[in-house]
Amino acid sequence: MRQVLVVEQNTEAAAARVSDLRRQGFTARSVGTGRWALREHTEADLVLFSLELPDIDGLELCRSLRKSGDTALMAVTDADDELGRVLALNAGADDCVVKTWGFREVGARIEAVLRRAQPRQMLPAAISLRHLHIDPRLRDVRLHDRLVGVTSKEFELLYTLAATPETVVTRKELMARVWGSDWGHTSRTIDTHVSSLRAKLGNSGWIITVRGVGYRMGYAWRMPESSAG
Repeated sequence: MRQVLVVEQNTEAAAARVSDLRRQGFTARSVGTGRWALREHTEADLVLFSLELPDIDGLELCRSLRKSGDTALMAVTDADDELGRVLALNAGADDCVVKTWGFREVGARIEAVLRRAQPRQMLPAAISLRHLHIDPRLRDVRLHDRLVGVTSKEFELLYTLAATPETVVTRKELMARVWGSDWGHTSRTIDTHVSSLRAKLGNSGWIITVRGVGYRMGYAWRMPESSAG
């Protein structure tokens, strides 16, 4: 879960902010001074700090946090403190929120900052097995240049098998990768999705069952065009 460190000297305001963040699904806690923030910030994904602190100027805290790492930073200011917001942004804050804003807007802005702060992940590569093409960017499956309509889970199942076409993928692995489950037992869910995929791919040997283990890509992807369906 995303962790937010609230830096606020007013204990009531800090408690209210932490409660609001937890209701929105964040892990949140608070500290009352800048010095404690410098000690504790490494555990947080985002630091939500007031510009008014009892020991360290909020702008100085912001500069120190920015120098020490890539933790996302968000300043809390008064509604009429335009200069404070400008200075906070110049000091390295990723965004500023106003004390009087509702918790939903604050939460949405935190989500936006965290999305920007996360490193851009590379999409997995497209896969081509002779006449079967699987594109994770477009979520397309094409067989002989014909678009095959698949569901989201069918796509993920097929991509998982096609990524290592020579290897058997166990049922347990499929449940973990496709359904995000660590179920120790097998499930008819996999069989149902495999059956549907086979029908959509023409039942011509694209996916085969390895009894008692799992599934792997069949040999259709090695066959000449006239033989593959």
